[in-house]
Amino acid sequence: MEALKHTPLTAKHIALGAKMASFAGYNMPIVYTNIKDEHEAVRSNVGVFDVSHMGEFIVRGKEAAKLVQKVTSNDVNKLEIGDAQYSCLPNNEGGIVDDLLVYRLPEDYCSEGEQAFMLVVNASNIQKDWDWIASHNDFDTAMIDISSKTGLLAVQGPNAAKAMQSLTSVDLENMKYYTFEKGTFGGVENVLISATGYTGSGGFELYVAEDKLEQIWEAIFEAGQAMDIQAVGLGARDTLRLEMGYCLYGNDIDDTTSPLEAGLGWITKLKNEDDFVSKDYFIAQKAEGLKKRLVAFELEDRRVPRQGYEIEDMEGNVIGNVTSGTQSPSLDKPIGMGYVATGFHKTGTEINIAIRKKKYKATVVKAPFYKG
Repeated sequence: MEALKHTPLTAKHIALGAKMASFAGYNMPIVYTNIKDEHEAVRSNVGVFDVSHMGEFIVRGKEAAKLVQKVTSNDVNKLEIGDAQYSCLPNNEGGIVDDLLVYRLPEDYCSEGEQAFMLVVNASNIQKDWDWIASHNDFDTAMIDISSKTGLLAVQGPNAAKAMQSLTSVDLENMKYYTFEKGTFGGVENVLISATGYTGSGGFELYVAEDKLEQIWEAIFEAGQAMDIQAVGLGARDTLRLEMGYCLYGNDIDDTTSPLEAGLGWITKLKNEDDFVSKDYFIAQKAEGLKKRLVAFELEDRRVPRQGYEIEDMEGNVIGNVTSGTQSPSLDKPIGMGYVATGFHKTGTEINIAIRKKKYKATVVKAPFYKG
């Protein structure tokens, strides 16, 4: 059995009393105190996640944009330097290799006449994604895997800018959503500060050299001490993203699900002149009509839906499966997502969730569950 990998902050997490567990091959903090309190800290104040297990690739060269455009579904050509973009890597069968963030990097990452991008991918898919992108790289473009050299913290919540502003001259309060700047942060140079996140409560992600991650972590907690800044584990990260209806790879999207089926048509640019993997498949799929849709639903009972539970119509016919579910800390009710046959995806449709031979009534709702 392969040994678990560690982030540079593993000792910090253990010292804070975190419950550690294996996640994507890493020994990661799942919860420090309890999920509900950590969830609420992010929704109402500010919390810090160690997400250094994520993967980062640099793609640079004269034809870097062509490679990224070929393998991703969104329109890379819209990105200016300092912009970030959510996208996915389609496979040849119309499924999803992974979802990812694409950053258009400053000129200091490349030579004259070149462009550079950073692709941020899921930890469980680092090697798979690298191999997939490399298999399409017949362009004048170099790929560099910086995953093992890069630390990543997500500082999330409505008070994130206020808690961290003393650490940098970058204007955090006025940084636009899905943009980034490079600057000195907490005494560390060349930190990439990104106004992105996976919680729906605002905040920032900080990319830093791995050997400087502990310094950044300590600076954040010292600066945020007066605001009761909290360390937050991956348990609350999951409840936060699910309340927003954000997809989790391996649950809600995978190699067998189309981005159109997953409600990700907004990142699947079919009208672009540029070609990308499975573009023709998606055009045909849209024209023929989708057979299944990813929906959000709320349960009337207190039972929590889990991945794999069957979804039935009111006559008892199986129409799909649950992909994610939890007890929403913000709403104090069970919520979930899952794929259902087209026709049962409309808001207000009543469905049943089969849990241990019993059926629990649920209603299809429009995501996000949490409105802020």
